Amino acid sequence: MRRAAALAALAATAVTLAACGEDDFENEPRPPVPLELTGVIKDDAVTVAPAKLGAGPVLITISNQTGRNRIVTLEGNSLSLKEGPISPGDTATIQRTLEPGSYEVRAGSETAMRKPIAPAVLDIGEERPDSNNSLLLP
Repeated sequence: MRRAAALAALAATAVTLAACGEDDFENEPRPPVPLELTGVIKDDAVTVAPAKLGAGPVLITISNQTGRNRIVTLEGNSLSLKEGPISPGDTATIQRTLEPGSYEVRAGSETAMRKPIAPAVLDIGEERPDSNNSLLLP
């Protein structure tokens, strides 16, 4: 009786272990590594660097170096995203996955401005390579 129970347990363990080794899923590529862009709002223009990059996830950190609260807008490819208001001397971060195309980063104000601030232009090219095999990523 004990011998039959032991054989049955051994058989069940063998079946369970055999099922664990199957490749029942595809190893899907991960998205590209997010790029961190920096920007500055000045009284006459917005600058963002780098201005040319490949499509994929980006983090744009913008510093307001003017004397007024500013609202930052990212526009292009049917996208219109607003962040703010950003206080003078403060920063804000826009996190987005950008498709190929041209985008503008604008800085506006809640009140009327005498002279508009020139926008920064981002040229987004082909998608960047995936992040498979990239070490030390979150």
